[in-house]
Amino acid sequence: MTYIRKGTAAFHKVNLALFAGGFTTFAVLYGIQPLMPEFSRDFNISPTVASLSLSGTTIALAVTMLLAASLSEVLGRKPLMTFSLFCVSALALMIAFVPSFTALVVVRVLIGAFLAGLPATGMAYLSEEIEPTNLGVAMGLYISGNALGGMSGRIITGMLTDFFSWRIALGAIGVLSIAASFLFWFMLPSSKNFRPRTPEVKKLIKSMVSHFKDPGLFYLFGIGFLLAGSFVSLYNYIGYQLTAPPYSLRQSVVGWIFIVYIAGSFSSTWMGRLSDQYGRRKVLWVAILIMLVGACLTLNIEVITKVIGIAVFTFGFFGSHSIASSWVGSRATHDIAQASSLYLFFYYVGSSVGGTAGGKFWTAYGWEGVIAMIVGLLVATILLSFRLSRMNPATTERRNIHTS
Repeated sequence: MTYIRKGTAAFHKVNLALFAGGFTTFAVLYGIQPLMPEFSRDFNISPTVASLSLSGTTIALAVTMLLAASLSEVLGRKPLMTFSLFCVSALALMIAFVPSFTALVVVRVLIGAFLAGLPATGMAYLSEEIEPTNLGVAMGLYISGNALGGMSGRIITGMLTDFFSWRIALGAIGVLSIAASFLFWFMLPSSKNFRPRTPEVKKLIKSMVSHFKDPGLFYLFGIGFLLAGSFVSLYNYIGYQLTAPPYSLRQSVVGWIFIVYIAGSFSSTWMGRLSDQYGRRKVLWVAILIMLVGACLTLNIEVITKVIGIAVFTFGFFGSHSIASSWVGSRATHDIAQASSLYLFFYYVGSSVGGTAGGKFWTAYGWEGVIAMIVGLLVATILLSFRLSRMNPATTERRNIHTS
């Protein structure tokens, strides 16, 4: 196989394209998150119901991702990712004109269904095309695009909602998505190591099920579920706390708090390098513990300390997610896109379940209840990572001596 190596023009093009694709995906996906208090007021709905604007998207994304990964094994990586991004951009524009919250959720579910093409295939593309010793850096750069997309989407919608309306804010995200989709289309090199398969449904299902025979992959799927559930819960409900007394912050100010996503952009790349150098197991433990510390810091009543806690939590999350997601691509012995899609399936199901369950904890116990739930999820994540650390590397992991 001919791999793309760090330092080449092709390596830079791949990173730029997937950075743009990840940016678009997460700007559309999470740009709606700071608007939940607005939905509660405009549509007279509870925080738990408002969370469906995001949870409905992520659950649709999780389910269709399994199909998208299988389709990419037949149709190819780049064509499916490009089609996905342009469909999402069109729907992102449509959502600015919905007449009701029900219609908003329906369009968001459709967005989730079409979003699946990129995250289900992007990690597989990198695992197939990038030199294995450079995979941690490339995956980290891809995840950093996700981080900056999520940050920018939240800031843009928060500011535009404050000065105009949430409809104009979401329309602006749609325009931005179209521009990023064209950049992705022009810059991403076609696959060199991809070999298409015939659309044999039974074989595709059999190969998907076979991934669960590796306990290591199963633990990684569980880690993705728990990480996403804790992360989305914190970001879903921090806006409710900060826009209510005694803080009563404006929506634009709350939006700018998400600038801490820069910490996630840095950590995904930096921890990717550390995992290549020192091993994924050790660095993953550290990253999860950082999340735990950050979550506890947000219990402090001072706004500055809360923001520091969110930054620390975000730093740990993107480092953890970068390591776990690249680990799946290295550990899978066949059909990498399917293995990656299964990880992301559990990741987004965790996002939906945790994000909505957090609303119950918020309503019943306030911010302390949300953090208690997050701490429980992170403790479970640490336990799974310890189980994973005791396992021998899979055959494909041995192509990089630093993976264990």
